[in-house]
Amino acid sequence: MVSQEETRVTDLSGEFQHGVDDKGRLVLPVLYRESLGEKCMISKGQEGCLLVYPMEAWAVLADKLNALNDFNRRNRDFKRRFFSASKPCDVDKQGRILINQEFRAHAGLKKDVWFLGVGDHAEIWDKEKWEDYRDELEGDYDTLSEETFQ
Repeated sequence: MVSQEETRVTDLSGEFQHGVDDKGRLVLPVLYRESLGEKCMISKGQEGCLLVYPMEAWAVLADKLNALNDFNRRNRDFKRRFFSASKPCDVDKQGRILINQEFRAHAGLKKDVWFLGVGDHAEIWDKEKWEDYRDELEGDYDTLSEETFQ
């Protein structure tokens, strides 16, 4: 039987469009607020997005990364890059997070963004960048699903 805590870290799904204000604040989608809690971890992700982890999911991921062999240089390089590009982020009373300039620049965030649920975490994408990427994925979705579930 799966515990409530285990289901909590894997229940992020859907797409939600939101806006970043001039100060870099972003309102979390209402459906994500319980899962993300009062504090989450934000990290620079692949393909130019930002990753947002609930603290419980972050702990699971950190344990996996910390179990990697530190005598392997590629492991050390990845851990350095990943952990150094990650920061804790408080969720304010209005359900907003503050995305610093460094993270906004990494993701190319302008005013409009997409929030995506990706199971145990969420991603934040610039609106145009996500729509272009999503269009590319749509054309390859059948092949992608076959390869993923082989």
